[in-house]
Amino acid sequence: MRLRISAFVIASLLCIIDCPRNAQAQTTATIIGTLTDPSGAAVAGAKIVAEPIHLTEKPVSTQSGEDGKFSMTLAPGRYDVSVEYQSFARVEQEFALASGDTRTWDVRLELERMSSNVVVTATAEPTSAETTTSLVDVIAREQIDQRQELSVLDMLASQQGVSYGRSGPFGGIASLFLDGGNSNYTKVLVDGTPVNEPGGAIDLSNLMLDGVDKIEIVHGASSALYGSDAMSGVVQIFTHRGTTRTPELALEGDGGTFGTGHGNGQLSGLLGAFDYSLGAAYMSTGGQGPNDNFRDTTLSSNVGWKFSSSDSLRLGLRNSDSYAGQPGQTLFSPPVTPQSSDLHDFSVDLDWSFKTGEHWQHQLSGFESRFQDFAVEPADYGGDFTTKFNRAALDEQSTYLFHNGGVTTGYMFEVENGEAQNRQNQAGYVEVRYQFSQRFTAIAGGRIEANGFFGTRAVPRVGASYVLRYGRGFWGASRLRTSYGKGIKEPELLPPDCSPLLDPERSATWDAEINQALASDHIRVSVNYFHNDFRDIVSFAYGGSSPNCPAYGGSFFNTDLGRAFGSNAGIEATPFRWLRVNGNYTYDDSKVLKSPYATDPALGPGNRLFRRPLHSANLIANARFHGMNWNLAGYYVGRRTDSDFDGFGITSNPSYVRWDVAASFPLRRGLTATARVENIFDRRYQDAVGYPALGLNYRLGLRYTWGGE
Repeated sequence: MRLRISAFVIASLLCIIDCPRNAQAQTTATIIGTLTDPSGAAVAGAKIVAEPIHLTEKPVSTQSGEDGKFSMTLAPGRYDVSVEYQSFARVEQEFALASGDTRTWDVRLELERMSSNVVVTATAEPTSAETTTSLVDVIAREQIDQRQELSVLDMLASQQGVSYGRSGPFGGIASLFLDGGNSNYTKVLVDGTPVNEPGGAIDLSNLMLDGVDKIEIVHGASSALYGSDAMSGVVQIFTHRGTTRTPELALEGDGGTFGTGHGNGQLSGLLGAFDYSLGAAYMSTGGQGPNDNFRDTTLSSNVGWKFSSSDSLRLGLRNSDSYAGQPGQTLFSPPVTPQSSDLHDFSVDLDWSFKTGEHWQHQLSGFESRFQDFAVEPADYGGDFTTKFNRAALDEQSTYLFHNGGVTTGYMFEVENGEAQNRQNQAGYVEVRYQFSQRFTAIAGGRIEANGFFGTRAVPRVGASYVLRYGRGFWGASRLRTSYGKGIKEPELLPPDCSPLLDPERSATWDAEINQALASDHIRVSVNYFHNDFRDIVSFAYGGSSPNCPAYGGSFFNTDLGRAFGSNAGIEATPFRWLRVNGNYTYDDSKVLKSPYATDPALGPGNRLFRRPLHSANLIANARFHGMNWNLAGYYVGRRTDSDFDGFGITSNPSYVRWDVAASFPLRRGLTATARVENIFDRRYQDAVGYPALGLNYRLGLRYTWGGE
């Protein structure tokens, strides 16, 4: 009897101890899961937040562990659960939890393409900026707002390795030179659509920053991935996408000296599975002299539809119409008043991204770009003429992802149409990316290009990124990256009898960079070396007994050689929470090695490549305090080889230093005053010989934002 009583007492005590635990298990629910990146590797340190829906409870949050696993204990009810981590797109899912439920939610995170920490252009699939094997510079929307520049070219001008020539201020023909390459050696993309003319030429005079959220500059030959024109690098421009459940309306207007006026509006947001962004902008200026006026209208849209988390469709459109007076070299002669240029640029991209199974993801893209320039010139300059072209293509890309790596294969078919000629091109390409360890990542790829003009060529590319050391405190992480690639460029679309024997222009580029973090990541220093060889450059010789291009009165040949090598050094420092300083210096030792048919002394062998300075540097300081934002930008451009092309014997352009300042001041909720002063010391200089740049000028305006999150 005593034994039975003792057993009963013990059982009762155990029940008393265990019952609250069971009761708790029955009155709570649990969500468990594992977070991985696109390759299947664990994502540690991601933040998981459960927001109650129609409940009074506070949000519950946790973080994923080193193995990517997480667990959350919640009261029964409905929750909106989200996952956030730097460089990855936010993921949300709604859960209805009953007492005792245990839900498993495994999430494969996708890199956020618009993040400044993610590089889209350097490889076939997006990758983090830390592991990319190419030298890449990223300009984010925040920097664009701080600087208050109007044109893409002016934002690019502050980046390492970039130089440019512009025939006057707004509206003057604008050319970009990257790491010593020619002005038609950089492929320019807008949301994935190439906007270069066939043959690589591009005029950036009317490419404005309105609606632009991000710009990536990839250094080095990238023809293995992008085909013709990517001889010394690629610039990709990403337009704004809607990201907020509450619609966001952004309006901006400003004006200033030379009768300058600028305004834009943008409406964006998320509506269920549909995201949208619609924008319009207008800019006009009278210029600083006769026939120096410029106006531009830009319309853009970027819309997407998610059929599911692994299946989406996106359409991007951008149209720019501009008119510019072209007064000519007013430092040497009176303005040419009847001369003007009327540009029309249009690009469209339709992209379908989807997955088939756990490892396969695909992207099917169709894009087209159109360009038309109606130029008015005096009769003794050649008279009026129209230049127009369009290029359209289909690109299919499939990627097989496996743990720590992936293999991408693709096929592209392209049609290029000009006034005198058209051609069809096709290509197949492959890229393999593998992360051998947490420290070491490598890529290798190649492309076989079957061009309708020069035939079939193969171009390779390889690269590697290695973390020399991890560290904290004063001596932080050290990273090394290096890459090698070959580039090709097709000739421009000439009349059929003008270039029957031309080969593609070719490049071979190599670069290496070391990146060092210091003072708990408050300072980052980078130094890189590049060496670029350019060969089979197309030249033109007038006359001859049997010219192969009678329409031009001469012949085209693959004769010229050039090279450029040098170094870029950069520093990014945050000495205080309110102050960020970025600086860079470029040494670009370029040289013309061979040019037998050069018609100007500035273009002869032994000279530096045209309009590419030996020394250049930039300094950008941004300060935030008391709600205000101040931005100071300084530019140094060294002496460059140049020419007046008019027989005055000028073969170089002097160096100059220019300082700009911009500021913004919050007035009330959503309303901000803006101000920008350019060339604050009124420095007289020229970006191209004979074409004076703007003196001291300013703009004042207002910016209003309604809605958003």
